[in-house]
Formats: sequence, structure tokens, C-alpha cells
Amino acid sequence: MVSTKQVTVIGGGLAGCEAAWQAAEKGCQVVLYDMKPHHFSPAHSSPDLAELVCSNSFRSNDPYSGIGLLKEEMRRLGSLILEAAEATQVPAGKALAVDRDLFSKFITGKITSHPNISLERQEITAFSEPDTSLTILATGPLTSDRMAESLRDLTGQDQLSFYDAIAPIVSKDSLNLNIIYLASRYDDGPGDYLNCPMDKKEYDTFIEALSGAEKVALKSFEKQKYFEGCLPIEVMCERGENTLRFGPMKPVGLPDPKTGMDPYAVVQLRQENREGTFFNMVGFQTKLTYPEQKRVFRLIPGMEKADFVRLGSIHRNTFVQAPDVLTPTLQLRNRPDIMLAGQITGVEGYIESTAIGLLAGLNAGSLLNDTVPVLPPPETALGSLICHLSNTEAKHFQPSNINFGLFPPLPTGKGKKIPKKFRGKYRSELALESLERWMESIPGRKTV
Repeated sequence: MVSTKQVTVIGGGLAGCEAAWQAAEKGCQVVLYDMKPHHFSPAHSSPDLAELVCSNSFRSNDPYSGIGLLKEEMRRLGSLILEAAEATQVPAGKALAVDRDLFSKFITGKITSHPNISLERQEITAFSEPDTSLTILATGPLTSDRMAESLRDLTGQDQLSFYDAIAPIVSKDSLNLNIIYLASRYDDGPGDYLNCPMDKKEYDTFIEALSGAEKVALKSFEKQKYFEGCLPIEVMCERGENTLRFGPMKPVGLPDPKTGMDPYAVVQLRQENREGTFFNMVGFQTKLTYPEQKRVFRLIPGMEKADFVRLGSIHRNTFVQAPDVLTPTLQLRNRPDIMLAGQITGVEGYIESTAIGLLAGLNAGSLLNDTVPVLPPPETALGSLICHLSNTEAKHFQPSNINFGLFPPLPTGKGKKIPKKFRGKYRSELALESLERWMESIPGRKTV
């Protein structure tokens, strides 16, 4: 066990802030290092903590979905990130989306005002020698080359990476709202998304332009390796002319009020800020060159004169081979004084990364208070993520979002299968019951 109560957290993103908060709430003295504003990664621009990059959405709030269940578990454990998200929420149908700037400012204020947290604006590029404190590395998918090298030296693993893509943001004032209509999929009422409808001819023209558009070339040392859940729009297009119509441009459940019928295809725009002046192109992450993005995306009906507040880009995502490298408590097997949190562990998504930060902070608090960390039950969303990181065969390990496929098989009682439409509800109820029992076993845990 570690004898002193100091935790060093490297990285002021979602996972790092959550880890720092949880450890501090357990009475630990935390030093949180963030390299901004002295250094910025290729995808960041704000000096505030927990800056959101790819999207402003934390995805579905459906309590019977994997992501909705994970959020509910985290709420019950007092997640700082979810508190911030709900305080800065913007309309997004059944999803939880936030005003990016207000969200980051909220978290920065909470971190800097916590009596047990000291924020240091400094880049850390290597690990210190082993001592009696704990270090949590939460530098995210854009871990610097020097820190990645230090981690590789410790783990003996080759650095693994794939490329994630960022979707463009447009100004609402530049959109043609005589064409674009407001609706959320299958919902009655006005809805929260702006929808750009396409007929077949418009869709075919768009696909042809997208297929021939110039892309940003990878450097000679880079490999084209994408996360399946966040493919660039042009990569999806390469898989078939109708792939987009069954993906991010799916028109089902979005009837055009002018015709009362579903269009041939739809591009959805999600509100980006609380004022409703900026909108994100849903599912339109891309690595097209900037001039080509403007040319091709202005072919979308209603976006002919679109003013792009931010254009899409690509960035590296670095992660370790978690089953070989990490213990279930998120400690390095060969350096238990070092823990990992966030996307670098091999989870994917804002909420999943935050969840691993939460668990790292709880585990650090237990270790520094000389108690053994208690792992979340595998039937919970938190436990299923830990099982993914620790129990997956190393040769098959890839980053994953939360999904019910990571959970253990459902108990079927007297041999009767639970109907599919009720499985999400059953899993969620089972998980939350297990979570409550687990929370009672965490020494000194403040519950919500």
C-alpha cells in the first residue's frame, strides 16, 4: 500500500479532472498538471480544462441504453463531469449535449476552487522515479510524443494509434431555413435538430463530389487506422453509395413538413452552444482538405452559403494494450505507483473516458487511505468497462464504447429468455441494484 495521501494527475481533460475530483473528495491532496496555455495539442485551443474537441454531445440519455446506464451510475457516484454537463446543457433531443465553453469554464472553476486540488500549468513529459505517492496519467488520445515514449519504455509495448476525425461547425445565420426544418427523429413537436433534406438527385450529386474530393494525406510514418464508431464521412462513402443513407444521413423518422414524407437522405445539424448560433454537422467527421470541405458541404440543401466556424480535421488517438499492461485497478503491472485513466486505457468516447477517470480517482483514494480498491460488479456499466480492459484477449483488443455486448450474459431464470425489447430495462435495473450494494462497500465514499 502507499503510505502518503498525495496524488499527481497528469492531464486536465475529462478523465484527468474527474480522477482529480474523486481523489480529492476522498481526502487526498491532488496536484493536477495541465500543459495549457503554454502548450496546445493540434486539436485544442482553449486554456480551460476539460475542453471538448470532437463533439459537444454526451450521447443518449435513454436510461435503458448502455451509455444512459453508464451516466446514471456515474451520477450516483458524484461525477464532476456529469454535474457540469447538466449545468450547461443545450437542446439535443434525447441526447445530452452541452455548451462547450460554459462546460469547460464550469469544470475549471470547480477544480481551482477545491481545497484539496492544486492546478499546475506545466507540461510533464516523463514519469518520476517510484515513490510512495501515486501518479495518474490521463493525457488522452493526443499524448505527446515524449510522454508516449516514456510510457512505452515502462510498458515494453509498441505505441498503438488510430486516427479520429472532427466534424465541422456552421453558423446558423448562414443557413437557409426555408429549406432546413426543425425535427428530432420520431419525436412529435418542433424537435431539437436542424435537418437538411435531399432528394435522390441531390444525394447522388453530393456523393459524386464527396467521392472525388481531395483528402489530407497521411505522413509517411502514419498508418490509416480508424475507429469504426467514428469513421470519416468520406471513408463511409467509399464503402458504397448508400452507406451514408443507412448511417449519419438516414432519413427515417424525419418527415419534411413541406411534404409529410421522409426525404431520400438527411444531414442533421445539432446545436453547439446555448445561444443556438452554432450547429455541428452530425456524423460529418472528416479529413477532407479545408477548401474541399467548403466546396462539397455547400452542396447540401440549405447550406449553399454556410459559414464554417470550424472545419473538420484529424488527430491521433494513442492507447495501450490494456489486458497486457494494466491491472483491473488501472495500475501498471510493472509500476503499481502509476495508474492510467481515460482514452489511453483503450476505451472510446467522452463518457467512457470520464468513467475510467472516475474509477482511477476512487482507486487512488482507496490505495492512499490504505484500503484495497473494490472493483465494480461486472453486471454494471462501470464493471463491464473494466472487464473489457482486463479480460479481453490481448490479440483481439481494440478501443470500445460502452455497449451491452461488454456485459456478462443475462440470467434467464427458469430457462425463459427475456424478450429483446425488455433486455435493456432489465440490465439497467440489475446494474443499478448491484451498483448500490457496491457503493456501500467503498470506504469513505460520499454518495449522491
